[in-house]
Amino acid sequence: MSIIDAIIIAIVEGLTEFLPISSTAHMKFTNPLLGVSPSPFGDMFEVVIQLAAILAVIVLYWKKFFDFKRINFYIKLIIAVVPALVFGYLLKKHIDAALDNLVFIAWVMIIGGVVLLFVDRWFNKPQIFSEENISPKTSFIIGCFQVLSIVFPGLSRSAATIIGGMSQKLSRSAAAEFSFFLAVPTMFAASVKSFWDTYQEHPEVIAKDNMMTLLIGSLVAFVVALLAIKFFIGFLKKYGFRVWGIYRIIVGVIMLLLLWRGVIS
Repeated sequence: MSIIDAIIIAIVEGLTEFLPISSTAHMKFTNPLLGVSPSPFGDMFEVVIQLAAILAVIVLYWKKFFDFKRINFYIKLIIAVVPALVFGYLLKKHIDAALDNLVFIAWVMIIGGVVLLFVDRWFNKPQIFSEENISPKTSFIIGCFQVLSIVFPGLSRSAATIIGGMSQKLSRSAAAEFSFFLAVPTMFAASVKSFWDTYQEHPEVIAKDNMMTLLIGSLVAFVVALLAIKFFIGFLKKYGFRVWGIYRIIVGVIMLLLLWRGVIS
């Protein structure tokens, strides 16, 4: 992976991490289009730059993240992240296999897009408009929805958790914000595990050149994500999910056509 490849992939990650269109799917298909072959470093790179993008949440919502008097906020995040940690550990082999199956990811993109076409119609009577009013039980349920995005790569972590929140009477913006908050501990845990597993299994990957590539990619993903978060919240309040559903279906179909024609494999 060259520096230019890393920057392009990082831009894709930063733009898509907080949108309900699956950053994982976009990166998995960007790699072969760039001619980047699968590798242990590439797999780790994709996970770690997701954490870098998600750190933008801490910058934008720093008052909430560093208000240590609000212990309930941290408790709710811990409760919500537990299902992902448990199922991520138990289903690791399935998850790894699914991440390597581009046809599977493309179909998940399409099916997830169909679901997004109807989300605003299904959950149109919100009663919770801020994180403070989210209960621990609701946090756990949202965390269970997050598991779906782990089991079905291409579903989108943000889409799964936002829909989970809306199913529990959260407004679109409140569900999106809690999804952002939940991403921080989730991706921190995933990044630490990915980095450690790569170091243990392929210590040669942790080389100076690779770490520079990882650092540059992380910085680019972080900066792009700062812009994408503000855009998404405003767009979501105004337009809802339907347009993202249409986008997902189109991209998923294009992915399948490229795979069928052998343009990517």
